Amino acid sequence: MTTSTGTTTFTDLYGRAPEGEWAAPGRVNLIGEHTDYNLGFALPIALPQAVRIQAARRTDGLLRVWSAQGGGEVTELRVADLAPGAVPGWAAYPAAVVWALRDAGHEVGGADIRLDSDVPSGAGLSSSAALECAVAVAFNDLYGLGLAAPELALLAQRAENAFVGVPCGNMDQMASMCCRPGAALFLDSRDLSTRQVPVDLAAADLTLLVLDTRVKHDLGDGAYAALRAGCERAAALLGLPALRALDAADLPAALPRLPSELRPLVRHVVGENARVEEAVAHLDAGDPAALGPILTAGHASLRDDYQVSCPETDLAVEAALAAGAYGARMTGGGFGGSVIALVDTAAADRVAAAVTEAFRAAGYTAPRTLTAVPAEGARRLG
Repeated sequence: MTTSTGTTTFTDLYGRAPEGEWAAPGRVNLIGEHTDYNLGFALPIALPQAVRIQAARRTDGLLRVWSAQGGGEVTELRVADLAPGAVPGWAAYPAAVVWALRDAGHEVGGADIRLDSDVPSGAGLSSSAALECAVAVAFNDLYGLGLAAPELALLAQRAENAFVGVPCGNMDQMASMCCRPGAALFLDSRDLSTRQVPVDLAAADLTLLVLDTRVKHDLGDGAYAALRAGCERAAALLGLPALRALDAADLPAALPRLPSELRPLVRHVVGENARVEEAVAHLDAGDPAALGPILTAGHASLRDDYQVSCPETDLAVEAALAAGAYGARMTGGGFGGSVIALVDTAAADRVAAAVTEAFRAAGYTAPRTLTAVPAEGARRLG
């Protein structure tokens, strides 16, 4: 069993060996943004970058956590005292999962946890969901809970909603738990049904670049909650359980019934659901290059209707398209984060360099570039 991915081992921290090691990945959402809390569709892939957890049970009711990225000491918490708002900083995420499990009636106690991550934080790649899901699969094994992946995903979502305070939908956690290598997860957020849609970019000589703008987003600052509340208000005014229930054909008649400030939100959600279904059809037909215009249209909707883009993400999209990308868009909740660009593999370096040069010319910090390859969801490593 691997006991360390850094210089401070689990044994260094806790004086014993871990009982196991688990991992849960970050994700890139190909298309389907801000649809999950409207009970719509999404199409994420898991990334090779992941949060890795080493853990061992405790019998004294203590939860002790340490992060290789935290740069500090072990954080010690009493499991019985965990409550929403009571834990600051990164430690809130593992604490939230333990709280959510106990709040749902699962008999889990404490643990010693060492975590390490190569999922960029604040990049719109769902580092928080990866952390939550890694802890969830670890506790599922350690305490023999026997919970299926979708159940763990919903508990991780509740942890983020009720404990951390971010009113996210279920897509991030479902992606981290349920994605498979070589496929995108076609997720129906209404009934949690999923289908693995093959994505073989290499066979088409294509590459999906991830351009991290290094603009940090904070979805807990109120803007995300305001968007969700606006969508829920619009659905209520239309007499619908959620905006998912509004068909594209009915959109022109529905929009005049809404206050002007809600119409762009509804237009985005309805259009985005249609874009997901269109993307799935192209992947099923073996034509991944056809995703390009769908990505670009999705970005325009996020920028103009949902207004969650920013100058850096807009510039990354514009520069990638000008350099020959088939399509590009911001991915994640917005307000910064990353842009994805679908490019010919032979052109990947040129596109990345063009975006970097555009950032330099604008006086922005150089973006970080990753390559997205559909990877495995949450799992035990050893």
